[in-house]
Formats: sequence, structure tokens, C-alpha cells
Amino acid sequence: MIHPSLIKKQRMILLISLLLIIATMIVSMGIGSASLAFDRLIQTLIGHGTFKEEFILYSIRLPRILITLLAGMALALSGSILQGITRNDLADPGIIGINSGAGVAIAVFFLFFPVEAGSFVYMIPAVGFVGAIITSILIYLLAYKRNSGLQPVSLILIGVGFSTALSGAMIVIISSADRTKVDFIAKWLAGNIWGTDWPFIWALLPWLVILIPFTLYKANRLNLLGLSESVAVGVGVSIERERITLLLTAVALAAASVSVTGGITFIGLMAPHIAKALVGPRNQLFIPVAILLGGWLLLVADTIGRNIIDTTIPAGIMVSLIGAPYFVYLLLKK
Repeated sequence: MIHPSLIKKQRMILLISLLLIIATMIVSMGIGSASLAFDRLIQTLIGHGTFKEEFILYSIRLPRILITLLAGMALALSGSILQGITRNDLADPGIIGINSGAGVAIAVFFLFFPVEAGSFVYMIPAVGFVGAIITSILIYLLAYKRNSGLQPVSLILIGVGFSTALSGAMIVIISSADRTKVDFIAKWLAGNIWGTDWPFIWALLPWLVILIPFTLYKANRLNLLGLSESVAVGVGVSIERERITLLLTAVALAAASVSVTGGITFIGLMAPHIAKALVGPRNQLFIPVAILLGGWLLLVADTIGRNIIDTTIPAGIMVSLIGAPYFVYLLLKK
């Protein structure tokens, strides 16, 4: 049973996180290369703005903000699941190679297969999922030992190796491709938020609508998987089945996210850690907080990257500038 004071604390933090998201969204809507006066935001939102104001808000700013928010939420949830099933606080879809697997599949599809403009938006997440699931299965099989089960440290090391190898494969793949297509893949690798139209929102949103409630439903199973395997088996948990189910969930979330935002790492590492520090390690408590924090962190990174200098800095680079030192800190701590 969760103590009522912890539930109250969680609700307060969720409220603060929502307020931070709303405040950041307002700032992000108002600033940019074509500024939109803050005192005109409400009027524009309800349809009383000028053509220019409505175009800036509804065609440029708002789709990008919502995509960034949803992608950050998906990456944070994916990282939370991976840390639970591997019992390793350093697990993250970007660090252990899942994002790279999705990226290679998307690059091959984009460069060498005919792409229909109408189906491109919806095919990219599916192609990314296939690449990510193949990569994650290979990593899982190599990290799994018959006598001792899944080895969390081995999973991280093998995942980092896969990530490096797939990055090299990506360079080989794009080296002989058409220049215009290579530019797109290069921006994708840097974590540039490229899917900034409304159809990309509808392509990403169903994954979150289905998989967030599913993960919260499985939260208690994640708690048990975080204990020793003997304890989990003792209370009747089918360890391998639950791990595979939750691994597929994490892969689907990461693949759907990076397919429209590019190769973004560290959100899935930082958001769960911050959430656990705030409300404790119970998955029922920290996962909702991590989801909101992940969306907020990526939104802040993208807002800063778009406005810090005249040239847009990809959100992936901004996140890495924050996340890399945090990753080193965790390595030293653990």
C-alpha cells in the first residue's frame, strides 16, 4: 500500500509539472524568428488573430510544440520501462542502441525505397519499430545467460557496442546516397525535430494513448521485476514473458518517437531518475511524473535550441549537452 502522503506529494509534483509545461508552451509559442506578441496569444488561439498570427501559431509553432512534448513523453516512458526490466539505472533507448536500430531502418527505407507522400508519415514509425525490435532482440539474446538470466551490465555494454556499430553502418549507408536525402538523414541523426506538421501528431499520438495506460497497468509487474528473480518467480510472475512484453512496449515508444524527432538520447535516462528522486522508486508513483518531465525537458531543449542563436541548434544536441554530464555522474555514482 502506498502511503497517502506520497500520493499527495506525487499529485503536487504532477500539478507543478503541468504548470511548467504550460508556461514553456506559452514562451515557445511567443518567441522565434517570427515573434508572436504574448498579449495576442489568447486571441489567436480562439481564432481572432490575423492571418499571419494564425499561420505562425497553427502551421509552425503549435505542431512542433506538441510533437516535441509527445516525443519527450514517449522517450521518458520507454526509459522508465527499460530501467525496470533490466534493473539498471543507466538503461535508455538511445544509449543501448534501440534508437540507432530504428535510425538505420528509417535511413534504408528513406534512401532506397520509393516513398509515397501520403503514407510516409505513418510508415516511418512502423519501419522504425521493425529496426528497433530487431536490434533489441539481438541485444537481449546476447545479454541473456541460460544459468543466470538477463545480465544488466552486459545489456548496457552490448547496447553501447551495437549503437556504435550501427552508427558506423549509417555512415556507410549514406555515403553513396543522393545529397538531398543525405541532408535529411544528417539532420535526423543530430536530433532535429523534423516532423512538425499535424499529420505527424496523429501518427505519434495513438502509440501514447494505448501504451501509457498499458504501462501503468503493468506498473506492479515492473516493481516485481525490479526485485531479484527468485522473489519475482516466488510471487508467480512469468519473468521472461513480462520482460518481452514490456520490452516491446519500450521499443514501440522509442521507435515512434525518434521516427519524427530524430536520434535523441538521454531523455529516457534523465526523466525517470529525476522522477524517482522526487517521489521514490515505486513505478505507480514515478512513471506519471517521468512522462511529464520527459515532455517538458525536450520542449525546453527545443525552445532553447531554436532561439539561443540565429542558427537553430537541434534539440538532440541541446539534450546531449545536458545529458552527457548527467550520464557521467551516474556512472561515477554507480
